[in-house]
Amino acid sequence: MCVFVLSFGSNFAQNSSYWQQKVDYKMEVAVDVRTYLYNGKQELVYSNNSQDTLKKVFYHLYPNAFQPGSEMDERIQTIKDPDSRMVHKLKIDGKETKESRIKNLKPNEIGFLKISNFKQNGIAALTKTNGTILEVTLAQPILPNQKTTFSLDFEGQVPVQIRRSGRNNAEGIALSMAQWYPKIAEFDYEGWHADPYIAREFHGVWGNFDVKITIDKNYIIGGSGYLQNKNEIGYGYQDNGIEVKIPKKIKTLTWHFIAPMVHDFTWAADPNYLHDTVKVPNGATLHFLYKNNPKIIDNWKKLQPKTLALMQLYNTTVGKYPYEQYSVIQGGDGGMEYAMCTLILGEGTFDGLLGVTAHEMAHSWFQHILATNEIKHGWMDEGFTSFLEDYALNEIAENKKENPFVNAYASYINMANSGKELPQTTNADRFDENRVYSITSYSKGEVFLAQLCYLIGKDNVLKTLKRYYNEFKFKHPTPNDIKRTAEKVSGAELDWYLIDWTQTTNTIDYGIKSVIETQNKTVITLERIGRMPMPLEILVDYVDGSQESFYIPLRMMYYTKENENPNQKRTVLKDWAWASYNFEFEINQSKNSIKKITIDPKSQMADVKKENNVFEIK
Repeated sequence: MCVFVLSFGSNFAQNSSYWQQKVDYKMEVAVDVRTYLYNGKQELVYSNNSQDTLKKVFYHLYPNAFQPGSEMDERIQTIKDPDSRMVHKLKIDGKETKESRIKNLKPNEIGFLKISNFKQNGIAALTKTNGTILEVTLAQPILPNQKTTFSLDFEGQVPVQIRRSGRNNAEGIALSMAQWYPKIAEFDYEGWHADPYIAREFHGVWGNFDVKITIDKNYIIGGSGYLQNKNEIGYGYQDNGIEVKIPKKIKTLTWHFIAPMVHDFTWAADPNYLHDTVKVPNGATLHFLYKNNPKIIDNWKKLQPKTLALMQLYNTTVGKYPYEQYSVIQGGDGGMEYAMCTLILGEGTFDGLLGVTAHEMAHSWFQHILATNEIKHGWMDEGFTSFLEDYALNEIAENKKENPFVNAYASYINMANSGKELPQTTNADRFDENRVYSITSYSKGEVFLAQLCYLIGKDNVLKTLKRYYNEFKFKHPTPNDIKRTAEKVSGAELDWYLIDWTQTTNTIDYGIKSVIETQNKTVITLERIGRMPMPLEILVDYVDGSQESFYIPLRMMYYTKENENPNQKRTVLKDWAWASYNFEFEINQSKNSIKKITIDPKSQMADVKKENNVFEIK
């Protein structure tokens, strides 16, 4: 098997001041499938590409979250709406209550990751464990543009399946090995991102992984990277088509994977996996690993051509998937994206299976190639993924919707009117409710792009996604990067949009204030009620069945969107300045000739009070 090598030099040419750290992991781990304990060694070559001298480094020890009294446990017990996967339902004095599943874990059920023998270039360094973070005081500072080598031993225990990683999940998958190893924290222009593992997702350093996993010979593994020794372990067939037989005296096998230029490494293992492959034309090989369960096999077979179609659509919509493989693996506790793979539950309906696969695979673009900081900018990760998911599922559907993002709009508007909304700049672990976090990241993040279609046109948004991907793949883009890309593509000024939509809870609310006839003309007065400004599209339906549209540019946007319906008469009016609460324009028709006037007839604008967007003469 050839090793895939990626070239990244051209991606950095557009900004010579941009830098990011680099890591090269080598790990060997042995897993005892009876006790769920594992032991390993790690060597990490760390390249300090910053201009800072580093005297400390930090590692994530994610399995430590699954212990009674951890921050994750405390959060489950105090948040208003704990994740249903992480609680038991109890009845106390006749009342139903919820209790953290972590709270009562026994010593042989918890997760842990213990580090020993930590050395820097062969010299012992001082370590301190703080929950899910390992703080390392270096034996010698790492100067700018220098490399150093860290080595350590680790001992871990796979927790009972509670969230993302764990053993023996609800569908009987033996091992879901996500966030299982000591993972160095990200350091960038903002400093260290040594965030504790409380609930949310992850941020990592780009690099190469060389991983050897020794496990019971009856287990099949799928995950990140490219398997280097499939013939040695009997995984499939030798080149001559002869199946490899493993001698009975051999109890364990070592699986060797290489994963180039990723920021994570995940795997799952089970003795009863079925394994199918499908080749994307001129692209990656898709792997499907799922239980040999007659109840689910048909759904998993049906899933395969749909997944191929989705990957082809993602390739053409955003940019080509750069790796040689992608694996859809039954495991975990729902659906979660990882480098070159996803872990998903596999026993539900086909539509559910397809939907979660579409979402998690879309994360390969918006998180595992365009790697935003999910703690700070979860909406760029989950929202953009949801946009791509809904767009693509609609494209391959037999009956297409005019607006495939309608559910995202509805969820956002419901939250905005609830009074519970927080800005998208809120740290992902600081939300009072999980529901508000989810709508803010998924739905409002999705509407950011869907509504951008309203602002600059669908074609410009699709061009923006391609340029954004091309310029920021294998980087850690920030909100300003997507905004500036859209500006470069369209020529519009969009800083106001980024600020109002992501940094505040300002809402969009426009209304038709009055419709008055004067001298056989109709004067329409609109009002801005919400703080957030927008350009407006107005559709007038006449009694004779004809239609006419009017477009009101937003002054601070310095842009007029092209007419997306050339067959319909459109009048571009003067622009509307934000400080003006009212806007007035005339129609050269009497009021009696008008049937209906509608603001935003396609509902692409996230107006939170739509009832005042329509004036209808009955």
